[in-house]
Amino acid sequence: MAQITLNQEEATTLRRALSSYVSDLRMEIRDTDSWQWRQNLKREAVLLTKLLEQLDAELAFAGASL
Repeated sequence: MAQITLNQEEATTLRRALSSYVSDLRMEIRDTDSWQWRQNLKREAVLLTKLLEQLDAELAFAGASL
């Protein structure tokens, strides 16, 4: 299992970038004609959303610790 350590600023920047990408990905899913490609994009969106949730939880925990 891979693990990375980020400081508060890095984690916040990563969260913002992922959130923006997921938003763009949803538009790409909507505009994609290929059923198979759409399914791949949907799986990617689900995975990234889960990662965002984990990152949010870590940021909330770090904020509560300050």
